[in-house]
Amino acid sequence: MTRSLLFGFIAGFIATLVFHQLTLALLHRMGLSPYAPYAMRPVPPFGVPAVISLAFWGGVWGAIMIPVIERWRGGAFYVAAIVFGAILPTLVAWFVAAPLKGQPMAGGWKLQAMMIGPIVNAAWGLGTALIYRLFRRS
Repeated sequence: MTRSLLFGFIAGFIATLVFHQLTLALLHRMGLSPYAPYAMRPVPPFGVPAVISLAFWGGVWGAIMIPVIERWRGGAFYVAAIVFGAILPTLVAWFVAAPLKGQPMAGGWKLQAMMIGPIVNAAWGLGTALIYRLFRRS
């Protein structure tokens, strides 16, 4: 269980920097997201770059997700990771994090803004699952 948590955290952290941010870059490049990837603006309370803060939380979510989906095998493992990523972190971002930051819930209920979270978080979930499986093989 401890290995699952540790490897889940590491996989989630890396997946945020690679899968989540590259998906965001693609959406931004296509004009579908106003948010540029790899934001370096400092965020409270420690003033770390936003992308590093996001990667930390991606690691926390990875440590939560992996023990939940680890029992599934084959394609079901990856489908579970995609669904978990698209739904749970997105709901927390919409209804907990956004209000705490003074932002409107659920992207202000605008469909284009609402679609960004599930897409980038689904990519994160898949990336976390792939990276975790690489760790487990070694």
